[in-house]
Amino acid sequence: MSDNLSKNKLKDKICLITGATSGIGKSTAKKLATMGATIVFISRSEARGEKTQQELIKKTKNPNITYIVADLASLTQVAHAAKEFKNTYPYLNCLINNAGVYLHKRQFSADGIEMTFAVNHLSHFLLTNLLLDKLKEGAPSRIINVSSAAHVDAKLDLTDLNYEKRKYQGFAAYKASKLANILFTYKLAKMLKGTKITANAVHPGVVRTNIARQRKIVGLIWKVMPFFISPDKGAETTVYVATHPELENVTGKYFVNKKITPSSSLSYNETLQNELWTISEKMTKIFFKSY
Repeated sequence: MSDNLSKNKLKDKICLITGATSGIGKSTAKKLATMGATIVFISRSEARGEKTQQELIKKTKNPNITYIVADLASLTQVAHAAKEFKNTYPYLNCLINNAGVYLHKRQFSADGIEMTFAVNHLSHFLLTNLLLDKLKEGAPSRIINVSSAAHVDAKLDLTDLNYEKRKYQGFAAYKASKLANILFTYKLAKMLKGTKITANAVHPGVVRTNIARQRKIVGLIWKVMPFFISPDKGAETTVYVATHPELENVTGKYFVNKKITPSSSLSYNETLQNELWTISEKMTKIFFKSY
């Protein structure tokens, strides 16, 4: 792959992206489609999927863009999405786990799990594990988990993921989920050692997106702060990690502004990495197999 946006640089490459109907994910899909990749994205609704598909095809002139309908807040629907992809495509070259939510008030997923953790971490843990066979078929292949610098001072209490013993705070839950993204990335990279599948995490920057739409005033601030970057700019690091040829064998790293950057000290805690992996396996009922 190449980070050059020239047409057909990614010809015959298949990329699957979550959260591509808006914001960073949509910009990522557009950039990769412009480079000739076949794009498959997961949409929560048929209507949004259709609208995004037609818009991306029109903008990129790439007809190889399609979507799978699934709500990432449902582990059953995530599993169905993975099955649909596996039944349709022979391999996968790049999986970009981009979707994310921020919720001011505590909500629960269809599986009774605190929504931020369910969508931002568990859905991607399940999707990734279910698609490892296809990533193996597409190797050398890449997994990119979109995290955030918000993880830096985060805490992750695996004994109280539903906030039954603590007061729920939306931003604290969001930060914890972003820490989980990096812990998952580092552990996954170790699990995939010896394969031609890499796993890396990225911080896209402070981007104007609708992730905070659940609380109007936060959403307004999110959009108008002058130092926030555009989704197109925010997608650059993700696209770089997904495509740059010199990163083919680079794994288990955290990227900011296209550079390998140290993440928080807690993110390197192997005990926490292992505990998160174990509890994620139990919650999703998916268990890693050797590759």
